[in-house]
Amino acid sequence: MKTLFRLVLPALCLMLTAMPTARADTPDPELANRFARLALDCVQREYPNKIAHVLQSAEDARPPSELTPVFYGCYDWHSAVHGHWLLVRLLRLMPESGFAAEAEAALTANFTAERVAGEVEYFAGDGRASFERPYGLAWFLQLMTELREWDDPRAAHWAETLAPLETVVADRYRTWLPNLAYPIRIGTHNQSAFGLALALDWVRTAGDAELEQLIVSKTLEFHLEDINCPLNYEPSGEDFLSPCLYEADLMRRVLPAPVFSGWLGDFLPGIPADGSGDWLEPGVVLDPTDGKLVHLDGVNLSRAWNLEAIAAALPEGDARIASLLAAAAIHREAGLSAVSAEHYEGGHWLGSFATYLVTRRGLEAPQPSGGVTGP
Repeated sequence: MKTLFRLVLPALCLMLTAMPTARADTPDPELANRFARLALDCVQREYPNKIAHVLQSAEDARPPSELTPVFYGCYDWHSAVHGHWLLVRLLRLMPESGFAAEAEAALTANFTAERVAGEVEYFAGDGRASFERPYGLAWFLQLMTELREWDDPRAAHWAETLAPLETVVADRYRTWLPNLAYPIRIGTHNQSAFGLALALDWVRTAGDAELEQLIVSKTLEFHLEDINCPLNYEPSGEDFLSPCLYEADLMRRVLPAPVFSGWLGDFLPGIPADGSGDWLEPGVVLDPTDGKLVHLDGVNLSRAWNLEAIAAALPEGDARIASLLAAAAIHREAGLSAVSAEHYEGGHWLGSFATYLVTRRGLEAPQPSGGVTGP
């Protein structure tokens, strides 16, 4: 496998051309307001809070707002990060919306140099090398991608303020990936495909060719020869990401369309060509008050954006496109219907997934840099 990988990678990198970038969709104002309210309700709401925190001494037993003073709300660190991303995303797309002033005030209050210094200090503590890796780190890079792409003085100021933490997070990828011997094929936070996909979007926006090279190389090393992904085994009972579909979503970012089309045929040979959508059933949540079981509402939303992105990456006229989009529509409807403020267990994070879907964020694939070459 390693020999084939080294032979194929240079050719693939030479074939990478400018990828078409989809335009963002401005969501329905009622939906956008609902999603924004979910984030505004939690980005400065400290409790309840579930922290993944290693105590080295009694001094480490402190409130979340002291440990991570920017991203202390929304129940956990990663949800706070993508709650802030949600506000930036919607503020960028809908600057005249009714929630814009409140969103700007929340972002301005939390994105300060003093608070960011506290985050950097936390990351530097003993026992935190794997903190929020890769899920929370990937969402932070998605936040920075959004700020970097937005031509607005506020975004430039916030990006500059967050830059010290951006450096720390990017360096975490540099130290982690060379030592990651195998992909992490699960449907929850540790999944490597999700972490690499969002990080790849960031490196291409930031122009970090060295880290892009590392991510592309690891992606192809892990997945170029994968075949027959057992999609019928999904979802597991607490999934919010599809291991099979997110791998395909990652690979469409690094393979030219003709190569990706062939790879997908071997990887997911069961995608129908008859335009049907019932070949992939949405996940079912029987208890929306259960913070783990409600993950399946998230898998419906993330599957929907995966399916749309996979379809968009196939050559025009590919017979599988209609079935991919039909399944995406079914999952979109199921996922969006579950997004509400009724239960905080789901409301604190599902709005971000819904926003990522309805604004087509996943389809705004930054172009590969010209500096990526084979090993």
